[in-house]
Amino acid sequence: MKLATYRTEHAEKIGALTTDGKRLVDLQAASGGAPRFATMLSLIDAGEAGLAEARVLVADAERTGADCDLLEAVTLMAPIPVPPQIRDFSVFPTHIVQAPTGMKKLAAALKGDPIPEIETGDVPAVYRAQPIYYFTNRFSVVGSDTTVKWPRYSAYMDFEIELAAVLSKGGKDISVATAGDHIFGYTIFNDFSARDAQLVEMGGMLGPAKGKSFDAGNAFGPFLVTKDEIPDVAALTARVRINGTQYMSDDCSAMLHSFEEMIAFVSRDETLHAGEIFGSGTVGNGCGLEHFTFLGDGDVVELEIDGIGVLRNTVVRQ
Repeated sequence: MKLATYRTEHAEKIGALTTDGKRLVDLQAASGGAPRFATMLSLIDAGEAGLAEARVLVADAERTGADCDLLEAVTLMAPIPVPPQIRDFSVFPTHIVQAPTGMKKLAAALKGDPIPEIETGDVPAVYRAQPIYYFTNRFSVVGSDTTVKWPRYSAYMDFEIELAAVLSKGGKDISVATAGDHIFGYTIFNDFSARDAQLVEMGGMLGPAKGKSFDAGNAFGPFLVTKDEIPDVAALTARVRINGTQYMSDDCSAMLHSFEEMIAFVSRDETLHAGEIFGSGTVGNGCGLEHFTFLGDGDVVELEIDGIGVLRNTVVRQ
């Protein structure tokens, strides 16, 4: 199923997209008001039984046409508007080696120096040895077709296309072999970045802060797709369009660590919770920093991943 959190004129709901892609089944209305369909987190907590019931409700609504909202008439929110936690990893080798090169070029630009030609290096050993990640602001979350306001303290605004996994249940000391049971589904993540702020703070050796954390800095959507519809993450293709023009296209086969390996690693002596989001990090060539081209006022950024849809946001200067 393709699931969504959305707003109508009167309420905030969760729904499932119909097969024609034109309607969302209001799951709580279709269930007669069952609390397990009140929010995406409550549906996740309902487990496989909740998903099985949701599939029946969708089939009934498809047949009768009842309890549906037209997709074009609603506002899509992030699938989980306030997730319990967001961890953002970096597992694509192309981005791992190209991003530092982009940062060196940015450092030269900020000093007013000529932009140097720099050869990319190798993937640092630590990225191969274990999944590397940071925490981002779980309250700064928006959905598709939301306007993202450019932080006033930044002159270099950027995007990043990522695949994100949402956890279906909690756990601790999870094995790689069983970690797949902890994945509810997948969505698209645009990790908006204030690159000049990020450049400064990374010198502090504590990871990104204001370079990543600002209002609307984390965009997710348009849908949360249950894992049964995406059997092979590595086979997915990611695409970026800026103002309608193709910017990049690449598949997800190069991940140094799978989501199952990420889950197992993080859960060592640490309890995970249902609804947490694990971002994959930027798909190779999937951000402006790697091309040393950045966003402009009014740019429309469209991120597309097979089977999930298109996450669209407009960036505006304040």
